[in-house]
Amino acid sequence: MDDFIPAVTTSLRFAQIYRKHLEEVGVLDRRFRLQRQSDATVALPILPGSLAQQDLATLQDTVAPGSSCSLSHIQAPVPSKRCSVKSANDKLVVAVRSLLEQREEVWSEELLGDLPHSWHWHGDLALLGEGSFNQHIWKKMEPEIWEAVALALGVKRLARVGRVSTDGYRTPVVTMLLGDDSWVSHVDNGIRYEFDVTKCMFSPGNITEKLRIASFDCRGETVVDLYAGVCYCPPPGIGYFTLPYLVHAGAADVHACEWNPHAVRALQRNLELNGVSTRCQVHQGDNRELPLCDIADRVNLGLIPSSEEGWPVACRLLKKDSGGILHIHQNMTSRPQHSETPEACLNSPVGNILDSSGNRTNAEFSRRKSTAARNCGKPSQMQCSGALRRNWQEWAESTSCRIASLLLEVHGHPWRTCVQHIEHIKSYAPHVDHVVLDLECRPA
Repeated sequence: MDDFIPAVTTSLRFAQIYRKHLEEVGVLDRRFRLQRQSDATVALPILPGSLAQQDLATLQDTVAPGSSCSLSHIQAPVPSKRCSVKSANDKLVVAVRSLLEQREEVWSEELLGDLPHSWHWHGDLALLGEGSFNQHIWKKMEPEIWEAVALALGVKRLARVGRVSTDGYRTPVVTMLLGDDSWVSHVDNGIRYEFDVTKCMFSPGNITEKLRIASFDCRGETVVDLYAGVCYCPPPGIGYFTLPYLVHAGAADVHACEWNPHAVRALQRNLELNGVSTRCQVHQGDNRELPLCDIADRVNLGLIPSSEEGWPVACRLLKKDSGGILHIHQNMTSRPQHSETPEACLNSPVGNILDSSGNRTNAEFSRRKSTAARNCGKPSQMQCSGALRRNWQEWAESTSCRIASLLLEVHGHPWRTCVQHIEHIKSYAPHVDHVVLDLECRPA
């Protein structure tokens, strides 16, 4: 293990933005974990010799305008989870092979390929992937095989995830292999989540969006989370964004909508655990039948591949006198293209206003475009960089116009819609990106 490794140090606020960029350009040293410093900065490990001092100015200007960074070193770096899993995987192979030999069974490459290569740890429970331990021989070795696996992984309980069920709720099929209690606890960004792994799933891949929500200032606001239990993939979740809105963003009230009873149970439990249950009302059932309107300063539509069915509901929920912000999630199919320049971004449409006949007017559109140009580079505004791809812009503009039309239909008078920001959350699949559009909606 190296005693010192090179790193880029920046403030906590910009750490995830820098991490994503360094990883994309192949500079991040993924053998080691990020290290949080006592002065509220974060050191991101980089490959030796990959960055020079003159590269820092480019990082600051193009990756995160308004940020600052410096070259530093991490002393006694901690291995990443990826490296830790590799060593745990070696222990697993040794333990399973030893048990097979004790039972006078033949070890083979086929059995080696049937062992899990990755898993999720939830405290003292390890959740194994679907494509593992499928050979018939493992059934004959129960329960000793699961005890050996648990010992090798350093846990007391084991579970294995299967295919998503067709029960109408898209519940994950998870089988407990060792242990009876299937409830686990997970702490993420200072928020404690508890859930039943056989009924709900935890989605660690959306940490950047949860951190972004945690940075919002929602004091005095009423927020509606239309898909409170969803974790962006079909199985039900446990309130990934409802809780950050309450715990960190300081929302005055949150209405959380979820139709899966297992997710509702976990959400209600987590609201109590985090001491925010008095500020949240949970609505179980189809959000299209939600008997609310004219209450929201902000609506979160965190469903992919598309939340389009919830758009009319969101428009009805916005306060009719003052409007608010819609956070609209979408899976976007990427296509090969050249990076967009800030100028190209500024020349793209960013706002819509429809007259009483449903036609877009140009005066307000021009004013909004000029405002976006002046605000380019500010963290709360639309980020104009190469990462803002043209097809994302086209979808955002189309969505903005459609929302304006829906608002006109719902409220009976013109509204203006303006693209504030497009955030890239993660790559959902090859050539598929998960993005979120922050759309400002105000009565005209």
